[in-house]
Amino acid sequence: MSAAITVASKAGALPVLAALGLSPATYYRRLRPRQDVRPRRPTPTRALAAQETQAVLDVLHEPRFVDQSPMEVYATLLDEGTYLCSERTMYRILAAHDEVRERRNQLRHPRYAKPELVATGPNQVWTWDITKLKTHVKWVYLYLYVILDIYSRYAVGWMLAEHENAALAKRLVEETYDKQGVVPGQLILHADRGAPMRSKTLAQLLAVLDVERSHSRPYVSDDNPFSESQFKTTKYHPTFPGKFGGLDDGLAYCRTFFPWYNDEHHHSGLACLTPSDVHFGRAADLLRQRHEVRMAAFHAHPERFRHAPKPMTLPPAVWINPPKPVRQPEAGSEPAHMAGDPAAGRPLAPRLLSAAEVASACVAH
Repeated sequence: MSAAITVASKAGALPVLAALGLSPATYYRRLRPRQDVRPRRPTPTRALAAQETQAVLDVLHEPRFVDQSPMEVYATLLDEGTYLCSERTMYRILAAHDEVRERRNQLRHPRYAKPELVATGPNQVWTWDITKLKTHVKWVYLYLYVILDIYSRYAVGWMLAEHENAALAKRLVEETYDKQGVVPGQLILHADRGAPMRSKTLAQLLAVLDVERSHSRPYVSDDNPFSESQFKTTKYHPTFPGKFGGLDDGLAYCRTFFPWYNDEHHHSGLACLTPSDVHFGRAADLLRQRHEVRMAAFHAHPERFRHAPKPMTLPPAVWINPPKPVRQPEAGSEPAHMAGDPAAGRPLAPRLLSAAEVASACVAH
């Protein structure tokens, strides 16, 4: 910005700022910084002098008062015939010396990190969850376990059971892992913080299979969006009965629904391809064929199109909570330490991958 101010004084502000991509408002704010003209608050006439303030602090530091609240100290001194200041002034003096805090041993919830996961191909990141399906008997449910590949949205595994427990979850994950031919170290398994998801039984299996675990933050459904969306598709399907007569009834529905979802359902997030087309590598040929059909229609009746159709493409990467891009410093400015500067003792913030980096990652995969 200092360089921009020097050049702008000779060549004109607006052309220089436009060339550097800087805001005129920022330029003029740096050129004429606002002066703080607010008068300082005068010391109240009722305020204690420095010696009186220190005397109050010394009394509060006495051994008999160190574990007492200002209210207790205030009442005790009054009973002894001494008045130093009001109870509120005691709090104010303690706060000025950073000596006021929560005295009770209250539970402090840990800060959970936001999961940031990316998949550039199938079988890199799976997400799974369990949902309840109502039956005709009140308070009796069926439990639908579904494992979803976030890149292709393909339901790689599902199970319907009458119970929700870690043993069933372990069985489903292990069978799906073998069926998909996953190799050790390839997969990340993401889930919420339910009891089966955090169980030792499942954790031990994932350690043996060399599968990395990832969990949502508590009470944050946005951290597991793909499973939540898939469950909505399941329950909003026209053939969904709402309630089931039992396990056999539920299995009959699921054995019809999941083949439709994987092989016939054209997904809006997959360029209108089915999850199986993307999962098994048929996407490129289908998109090329579709583009040829659209181009043939364009050449036959160009007057019906505003412009030539563009090829439809799949997203190069699919994220759970994509990281925010790092804000670049203004041209000409020399900040001492930006956020995420290793020299300042802060870790580098994650950044979005460029199109070239994503393409190279896909080729490497």
